[in-house]
Amino acid sequence: MPAEMTVHAKLTEIANNLWWSWQPEVDDIFRRIDPIRFTELSHNPVQLLKEYTPNKLEKRCREEVLHSKINWAFRRFKEYLASDSTWGDTHAGLLNFRPVAYFSAEFGIHESLRVYSGGLGVLAGDHLKSASDLGVPLVGIGLFYHEGYFSQAIDENGWQQETYTEVDSETMPLTVLKGPDGKEIIISVETRNEKIYARIMHVMVGRIRLYLLDANVPQNSDEIRSLTARLYGGDQTTRIRQEMLLGIGGMRALEAIGINPRVIHMNEGHSAFAGLEVIRQRMHKDGMTFDNALRETAASGVFTTHTPVAAGHDRFDGGLIDYHLGPMGDALGLDHHGLMALGRVDPQNHHETFCMTVLAFKTSRRANAVSNLHGVVSRKMWACLWPWRSEEEIPIGHITNGVHVNSWLATQMRVIYDRVLPAEWFLRTGEPEVWAGFEQVTPGELWETHQALKARLIVYMRSCLMKQAARKNASDSELADLSEMMDPQALTIGFARRFAPYKRADLILHDAKRLARIAHDANRPVQFIFCGKAHPADEIGKSILQKIVRLSETDEFRGKIVFLEDYDINFTRHLVQGVDVWLNNPRRPLEASGTSGQKVVLNGGLNFSVLDGWWAEAYDETNGFAIGDGHIHANDDIQDQRDAESLIDVLENQIVKIYYERDTDDLPQDWIMRMKHSVKTLGWRYNADRMVMDYVTGTYIPAAGGESAEMRMMP
Repeated sequence: MPAEMTVHAKLTEIANNLWWSWQPEVDDIFRRIDPIRFTELSHNPVQLLKEYTPNKLEKRCREEVLHSKINWAFRRFKEYLASDSTWGDTHAGLLNFRPVAYFSAEFGIHESLRVYSGGLGVLAGDHLKSASDLGVPLVGIGLFYHEGYFSQAIDENGWQQETYTEVDSETMPLTVLKGPDGKEIIISVETRNEKIYARIMHVMVGRIRLYLLDANVPQNSDEIRSLTARLYGGDQTTRIRQEMLLGIGGMRALEAIGINPRVIHMNEGHSAFAGLEVIRQRMHKDGMTFDNALRETAASGVFTTHTPVAAGHDRFDGGLIDYHLGPMGDALGLDHHGLMALGRVDPQNHHETFCMTVLAFKTSRRANAVSNLHGVVSRKMWACLWPWRSEEEIPIGHITNGVHVNSWLATQMRVIYDRVLPAEWFLRTGEPEVWAGFEQVTPGELWETHQALKARLIVYMRSCLMKQAARKNASDSELADLSEMMDPQALTIGFARRFAPYKRADLILHDAKRLARIAHDANRPVQFIFCGKAHPADEIGKSILQKIVRLSETDEFRGKIVFLEDYDINFTRHLVQGVDVWLNNPRRPLEASGTSGQKVVLNGGLNFSVLDGWWAEAYDETNGFAIGDGHIHANDDIQDQRDAESLIDVLENQIVKIYYERDTDDLPQDWIMRMKHSVKTLGWRYNADRMVMDYVTGTYIPAAGGESAEMRMMP
């Protein structure tokens, strides 16, 4: 009989698979071992366990009576990995032998693995988690950024300051892949004058393998070693090299590992060079001509475009392409103009730059936007690639984004779900009938649960404000004031996203006097929590952020508006689970989808948004609130003024009124009805299981050569 595994060994095995990060019961085990240290380590159990010897851990687990919980978690973990009765086994068996390769420049899986910046990465992380839960044969490919994305601090002038910190890969759930000889597997990508080398880091996300390429290896020069230091950092040269490593290097990494994917899914254009490497391999291995290899590659390619903002599509000039992609062009039998033509809308226009999105469209036969409205916008935006087709016939469909339920649902809300929804509802979140039972929730139970989550958010917010103030050497009296900041009973509105100008974080401030009057109403107070980061190079975005920070420090808005520094996944979790209302006011139609509001839905919060992205197809007048009527004015200034007026009117005359309209039990019955209706009608539609199932049936199976199902994503 083999010896019984120690508690330390069991927890170490669990900690090295990010499956634990969407299992609240397992998260609680790590938290109870050492709650203070676990928080200090950004909830990183790998690093926590390195600080405990087996004997010390055994003693601590006895003190907390954790042994039975650990044994239960370990058995459940093993059963999850071994299960062969998943949705994917039934619907995606075609991919078992050759899986989908899912490329993304960032993956937001958990705050302890900082290889993400925001929404795109969190979406990619949710995609992997749902693929794991569903049992879809898929591998992820990305880059390992050893300084991650920047940490944010706000200086005394309210200006964003960025700092980068080197992370220790030894404290992460990472494994460096090695060959049979025990040496690290190293892949390379060639430019005209040098090679870029990278090792392969391996992360387990439930059943899914995620491979991250790391250029910080001795074979590279110091300059190249820093190539994968920062996410979205550096100049155009850095960007094209990162994207070469992601796309070309990613395909070569899969080849070195022995994985021959049947489908290539490019999540945004950053990874479009992967298609060129697939073509090169088909020509080299199968003796195909370039044209035939391109046709075969496109047939198995899936491309998801995420942005209707022109600046969001990477473009490179001919010099950068020639230097970096020249060897690839030679291998494909293409001269400079032939290579550039792959990234040009007009192949004959020698003045046009090389666009990664154009390349992605040309190397994938199945392309999709990420909401219905975004599909309309994308077909119009890229109709130039198919000038012989009408706009309605442009081959860009849509699959609306969704969020991973288990990652974002508060534990307290899950208790309600478990009681009113069918057994094992979490295995069938994409089915509308599963959610119908939410109508059975009693108003008092739902309201008290939500109030408890809001109180937790306020406590968390206060601790964050106190840490920010302590860093600036605040006095004891100032810290004491912060410890009582904001009212847990007041209507609380959250705004958290990237501070890009088109997202208009300051739209609500257009009529500051009226806003102040609404916020300070003694009987119906309103308060706002803002957080988010501006791109380091976005001066306009930083100035908008500064405007909000400075306003929060005025006598007029102190305690009514707060800004929290260094937004990350942990911030998101607290905010989406605790706010009453989620505010989103981009300039329509520039929000491709947006997913933060979908996380709020799961926890009973209501959305208050411009009719853009997912909300344009979700809003039904009783499941939340709308800003504007969906019409777009040709003049941005007039549009902003219209939306600002609508925002403040709806806030004062609908949201505040309904929230504070109480019955004899002090329950806002109309508000609670909207909460229940929102969860029931939106929970099944806007979750990542439904999204991944749509990708499987609408793109992956057809791209793999299977019979095409009727596709929800088609225009």
